[in-house]
Amino acid sequence: MTPGARVAGAIEILGDIAGGLAAEQALTRWARKRRFAGSKDRAAIRDHVFDVLRCRAIAAHYGQGEDPRALMIGLLYFQDAPLDALFDGAGHAPEPLTEAERDFPAEPTDKSVLFNLPDWLVARFEAALGDDAVTTAMALQHQAPVFLRVNLAVTTRQDAQTSLRADGVETALNPLAEAALVVTEGARKIRQSRAFLGGEVELQDAASQAVAAMLPAGGRVLDYCAGGGGKALALAMDRSRQVFAHDIDPKRMADLPVRAERAGARIVQIATADLMQEPPFDVVLCDAPCSGSGAWRRAAEGKWLLTPERLDELTALQDKILSQAAECVAENGMLAYATCSVLEEENEARAEAFLTRHPDWQMVASRRFDLGPDGDGFFTAHFQRAIQ
Repeated sequence: MTPGARVAGAIEILGDIAGGLAAEQALTRWARKRRFAGSKDRAAIRDHVFDVLRCRAIAAHYGQGEDPRALMIGLLYFQDAPLDALFDGAGHAPEPLTEAERDFPAEPTDKSVLFNLPDWLVARFEAALGDDAVTTAMALQHQAPVFLRVNLAVTTRQDAQTSLRADGVETALNPLAEAALVVTEGARKIRQSRAFLGGEVELQDAASQAVAAMLPAGGRVLDYCAGGGGKALALAMDRSRQVFAHDIDPKRMADLPVRAERAGARIVQIATADLMQEPPFDVVLCDAPCSGSGAWRRAAEGKWLLTPERLDELTALQDKILSQAAECVAENGMLAYATCSVLEEENEARAEAFLTRHPDWQMVASRRFDLGPDGDGFFTAHFQRAIQ
């Protein structure tokens, strides 16, 4: 495909997203209909689509509209791309720009456009992040690094790096967690590498790894909101632990048995109805559903779909999950709360609300992980019952 045809493909996919499809669904559907598109074509189109989603406000500003063509024009102008070469109407390229489309506005001054955030979220970012609000908003406008977790139960970081290098994947040590690597070259080769197929590495954000690494060693540990099971797998690297996984929607854990087998780990899945039949757990981790604002550079459509009403729903759900999970914790055990959010409402405010509802508990640790080159934005807090 020509560069112009790739731009046309991105415009078509953005139209499907505007029509209600999730970004990944729209990309997959387009690829299935266009079998002729090679891997490099699909990768380039994907980059265009996600660049628009990450920078939609500024793309709409320069493109002077919210329709897919306007967004693509605005983004490419912002990126200083050769618009006339990409929009020449040749082959499958989009039609040339009109005079009106060439009349680009001056640089934006509105903070929500510069932040690439909905208006109502700007104040929330500033309240939660203070002086870091600008750098965090800017970081969310760029593609996220790729991070790996080395399975320290079966290998070392250095040996995993050597194995990955042999398959064309270059990495560097990541300071956030003992098992973390950042991929510097060859990210698309990871899933076919011997290290990945042999269970020596898993894809996992480094801050997410650090959240798991902060938990006490050994004991019976429950990943209460397991999802795909990334944190359960990280916890299972400590073979002295008995690791259990639960999710209100068991389908989210469908791939966990295969991933656990590949890693040589044993993780027991527990249905919601059976939770209270289990003996109490030494550690219960609640990686609660949240806005995902700390990871919006990976799932950029999330920041445009979030509303104040949805945020209220999420914080109510987070409160409910924490109270329910507390009932599963042993007398001297630990309850850990985590989100991949940078918003105070989902982080410190939820910890304070839990303590207000449960005065017999105390917070013994908390930490924010800043969004940046080493990892996504995360928050975690640890609670234990107060000693009477």
